[in-house]
Amino acid sequence: MLMPKRVKYRKLQKGRMNGVATRGGSISFGEFGLQATECGWINSRQIEAARIAMTRHIKRGGKIWIRVFPHKSYTKKPAETRMGKGKGAPEGWVAVIKPGMILYEMDGVAVDTAKEAFRLASHKLPIATKFLTREIV
Repeated sequence: MLMPKRVKYRKLQKGRMNGVATRGGSISFGEFGLQATECGWINSRQIEAARIAMTRHIKRGGKIWIRVFPHKSYTKKPAETRMGKGKGAPEGWVAVIKPGMILYEMDGVAVDTAKEAFRLASHKLPIATKFLTREIV
């Protein structure tokens, strides 16, 4: 599972998820990409599950780039605990996603294979996505 190397004293606030992505909105490495069309949090397990789904479909041919990383921790208080007594312990790690962000990129496979692999990956993610192809300039 993905998580930051240094995690001491990492209790972040929730924040707001409005606006569109200012960076990470263009295909940089591969030929095809999976772009987010809505905002949300994607946790490290979902990122990994989508990666596995894509890798299995392309049968380890081609190359996949993961363009998101779960930097943000989210906390949870234990079950049946009274209110107060401070913030809960870190439970997991999430990546904050905004519309327009490229989540994954792929190269070295046919268009229909990439499209199907990204379709399988998008079913593992909690946000709406769309398939992109690099524009030849």
